[in-house]
Amino acid sequence: MKIVLISAVIALGVLMAGPARASADLANANCGKCHEMDKKKKGPSYKSMAAKYKGNEAGALKAVEDPKGDHPEMKAKPEDVKAVVKWILQQ
Repeated sequence: MKIVLISAVIALGVLMAGPARASADLANANCGKCHEMDKKKKGPSYKSMAAKYKGNEAGALKAVEDPKGDHPEMKAKPEDVKAVVKWILQQ
């Protein structure tokens, strides 16, 4: 019984970490050229964006939609952008 319980806990941990890791990988692949977790590069850091848009996913998504034309290098699919924004807001 203990083995089943331990296996279930480990499986749950892997499942819970999967989306977070995937979003971090998406962020690095699609946004890493201009953004980093803790420091400003060409664009703001993920942590500063998380603080600015805390509790405002719609606002964060709108900012990423490129209203000013300042995301010329962004080629991510809309579903990847949404996953990355959700991940950033959890930082």
